[in-house]
Amino acid sequence: MKKSEIRKLYLQKRKDLSSDEIFSLSEKIFKNFIDYFKPVSGQKVHIFIPIDKFNEIQTQTFIDYFLSRNIQVFVPKIVDTKLISVEIFTDSKFEVNNWGIFEPISNEDSGILDFDFVITPLLYCDSKGNRVGYGKGFYDHFFENISKQTKKIGVNYFNPEIIIEDVWENDIPLDYLVTPTDVLSFLGRE
Repeated sequence: MKKSEIRKLYLQKRKDLSSDEIFSLSEKIFKNFIDYFKPVSGQKVHIFIPIDKFNEIQTQTFIDYFLSRNIQVFVPKIVDTKLISVEIFTDSKFEVNNWGIFEPISNEDSGILDFDFVITPLLYCDSKGNRVGYGKGFYDHFFENISKQTKKIGVNYFNPEIIIEDVWENDIPLDYLVTPTDVLSFLGRE
């Protein structure tokens, strides 16, 4: 199936989820992430802030967990069409941008490239780690510059069922996918 078709299908699947389902599934994803990756003090995590209108996985539980355990937290912000990584703290100030997305007021790029984990938003991920996002390519460009040791982890409500037919040369696959029922590794892919 083509990315455009998958994007439409999974936007609708997400739209059909109730707020209770979003909360419950997000909590299961969080638990699976913590049980599998066991993040510890001193690590660095880049994690997205969800776009509520797209029913994205709720990540505040992740952020609160990391901050309470002295794990450095970085969130994306788009500045001049580039995704930068802004470090946040318990007292960081946020604003709603033109697209209705919460983001830190700060425009200071941390310059960090050696994250332990990058928890990545997506609409769909296939069984090879190929990702369908919103089609802007922000994360592919971001992935090009981070450390090769960084674990690129997608989070999704749904397990892989369809193969993405139009994977492009510049698409960078994920290393793992965390769903409410599984943690899948793509590190053995061909």
